[in-house]
Amino acid sequence: MEQKPTITVVGSINMDLVTITSQVPKVGETLFGQHFQMNPGGKGANQAVAAARLGAHVQLIGCVGQDRFGTDLVEHLQKEGVNVANVEPVTEITATATIIVSHGDNSIIVVPGANNYVTAAFVESKREVIANSDLLIVQLETPLEGVMKAVEIAKENGVTVILNPAPIQDLPSELIRNIDYVTPNEHEQMLLKQNREEDELYGKLIVTKGSQGVSLTEEGKELIIPAYKIDVVDTTGAGDSFNGGLAVGLTKGLSLREACEYGNAVAALSTTKLGAQTGMPTAEEVEAFINSKE
Repeated sequence: MEQKPTITVVGSINMDLVTITSQVPKVGETLFGQHFQMNPGGKGANQAVAAARLGAHVQLIGCVGQDRFGTDLVEHLQKEGVNVANVEPVTEITATATIIVSHGDNSIIVVPGANNYVTAAFVESKREVIANSDLLIVQLETPLEGVMKAVEIAKENGVTVILNPAPIQDLPSELIRNIDYVTPNEHEQMLLKQNREEDELYGKLIVTKGSQGVSLTEEGKELIIPAYKIDVVDTTGAGDSFNGGLAVGLTKGLSLREACEYGNAVAALSTTKLGAQTGMPTAEEVEAFINSKE
């Protein structure tokens, strides 16, 4: 039997609270909304689900609260095939993102809650989990100290590291040196360039550009990998889907270009359904999609 690659994700686990309304209330005003829904979210959880659906053995390291949201999110991750043995309940509430959608625009308030407990000490307690992985994915929705510790452990043990730098912040040189790939979108790339010397990131950048595809550096030159043309329903979670696809492609031994092409296919399919995790495709769906385009 073929050994499944092991991908470890250190990151956020949120419950997204989405309200759709024709008008955003002013201060002190009460209005009726049109629709409300709760969706599993958080970039860490999203990327873990994306990789698990593609057939990888995925371990998620993170924290939830000892509340209903925490229980529901852990149960959901288990159903998606994510190993949650290293998702721990803490005394803080589960992280939430309150999202108000009106006329195609949205306003978001994130309460990090339990995500703040993913500290350097917490990550250090998971050293063996990270050390025995094939690949590590981290983002920036949990404390930077914990991210840096996870990357440090991975570097010491020869584990490939993907950093999805969102939400964007200034990155320490030590962190950049210890990662293999950085996957910003165009906005995040621009801010990274403003805060860092070009040569620190050169060769590590894989920039997601939506309908324009993905750019990376190959043999000293920028290479554009075109996006797949598809009827888009919802782009929520497309970036997380790409990162999951990229990780799975790399652990399967694909070249960087091939892994990015695979990630593009995963991201494209994810936009054909509403929601972040609900739209993420399986390995079989991705294979059929790629074959249909050849």
